[in-house]
Order: sequence, then C-alpha cells, then structure tokens
Amino acid sequence: MFQQTIGSRIDFDGVGVHRGLPVRLSLLPAEINTGIVFHLSDASGVLHEIPAVSANAALMDLSTVVGDPRGAHVATIEHLMSALYAMGVDNVVIQIDANETPIMDGCAALYIASIEEAGVVSQPAKRRYLRVLKPVSVEMNGARAEYRPHNGTRFEIEIDFANAAIGRQVYHADLTAERFARDLAKARTFGFMADVERLWAAGYALGSSLENSVVIADDGRVINPDGLRFADEFVRHKTLDAVGDQALAGVRVLGCYRSYRGGHKMNALALQALLADRRAYEIVEMPSRRVDPVRHAPLVAVAAPAYGPQTL
Repeated sequence: MFQQTIGSRIDFDGVGVHRGLPVRLSLLPAEINTGIVFHLSDASGVLHEIPAVSANAALMDLSTVVGDPRGAHVATIEHLMSALYAMGVDNVVIQIDANETPIMDGCAALYIASIEEAGVVSQPAKRRYLRVLKPVSVEMNGARAEYRPHNGTRFEIEIDFANAAIGRQVYHADLTAERFARDLAKARTFGFMADVERLWAAGYALGSSLENSVVIADDGRVINPDGLRFADEFVRHKTLDAVGDQALAGVRVLGCYRSYRGGHKMNALALQALLADRRAYEIVEMPSRRVDPVRHAPLVAVAAPAYGPQTL
C-alpha cells in the first residue's frame, strides 16, 4: 500500500539489441512521487529527463520507446519496466548514456536478480492504483486488446502463429513478484530468420544474437543450441512485454489486460484508450476494495499469422 524504491544503486553494461551499440545503465533510488524517470545523457553532454509514462510513449512495433524517436528518446525499455513493475518499484531514476537499454540475455531475469539483491524499500507515502471500472477495447488488423475489471492485476495473453514452432499459445495469471520471477522473467525475445535481412537493412536487430534471442529458422526449427527455456516461451515473453508496457500507466493497474495476437503497439493503444476514457477507471489508494466479479470468457479467433513484426 506504500510507495517503494530500490535499496541501492544498480549498474548494468551491455549492448542495445537493435542498434548494437554499447550502453551503460544505472538504477538509482528516488524520492516519493518521482515515478520511473529516464535521465538520458546525449553525446553533447545535455541531460534529458524522460518520464516513463504513456503520454511520452511512441507507437512502435518492434519495441517500447519513450521520448521523441527523432530526438531524445530511450528504446527497448519493456524488459526493464516489466521487472520494476513486477517487483513493486514505484520510484527510480534510470541513468543511461545511449538511446536503447542493454538487452542482456533477452529477458528480465538479470534485472529481477539485481533488484532482489539491492532490495526494495518502503517509503512514507501511499501508493496510488488505477482501478478499471468497465471494459475498454481496441482492434487492428485482426489483433484485439482490452482492459476489464478484476480484483488484482491480471494478464491473459494469447498468440497465434502459422509457424509450427509457435502455433497457438495462451498464458493466464494474476501478476505477483514471485510468479513473474518464476514464469516470465527468463522468457526471451524472439524473431525469425526470414526477417533478419529486412531488419538489418532498416537498421534494426544489429545487436541480436543467439545469446539474447530465440531465433526460428525458415523451416520452423528453433536454432538456438540449448533450445527453449519453456515449451511456451513465446507467449511468456509476450506476457513479459505486456507487463512492461502496462507499467507506462504510471500507477499500479487493478484490472485484467487481455490481448489476442498483440504486441507493443496494441499494448500502447489499449492503455491509451483506457486512460482517455475517464469513466473507465478511478484512482484509489486501497487495493483491497472489491468490485463486481467479471466472468473471463475466452477470446474467439481463427488461426492466422500474428499481427505486425515481432520483438527482437
């Protein structure tokens, strides 16, 4: 019920998955009501403060970006944001010296382990929650996403690929720090060999490798020597991304987020639609007050290629 920050500074070094450039990132404890804020130092030494909130998010397919994509921005923030959100960190300053976070091994596991080691500290201010009051949905190109009332923070994610290595996969669960660390944090980003040359030509996936991505060959095989970490690692990673994208609400969300064939753009559109409808939510400080139960009927869809380019 109270706001939280991290117990000490945490440093990370690596490369960005898309630009392939070295990056140093540091998490610093922050005062109450700071929120999650990126402090980006550009090449000229100018410091840009970019709050990680929906109003600052660009609508992108390949990753989650805050700031101006043509100017000061930070890309591929979804794995870090998912770890902070799952661990209940409300206030932190993120110092970064490049326009993209380090990809590490393509998931959120190292972020989780480092936050656990530093500790999470309670602060003397009540946490705010956004409680979903009525359904809000968006649809585009056969993809669908919606928020519905729910007693807790729940994710119901479904993917459906024609590729035999993936097919149809579903992950449904209420979010807790323990469940995120166990079920989702180790699920890696993924992509297709058939898309590699197109992405390289566009200046993306330059830092991608078998060490940080699950790669699917043209014949449908997973080519990583060690295979998958979970039989349904693909939908688990999509859920990890959805957790990170929901963190851009700026407050904890009490509701169920459901998506079918979604991705970063659909996640962003759904959150924007929710925040734009003032009748669809309320801001509260007590997460335990009950609302009318909602029956979660399954989404009905036919098998089809997934919407949009996939995260790498």
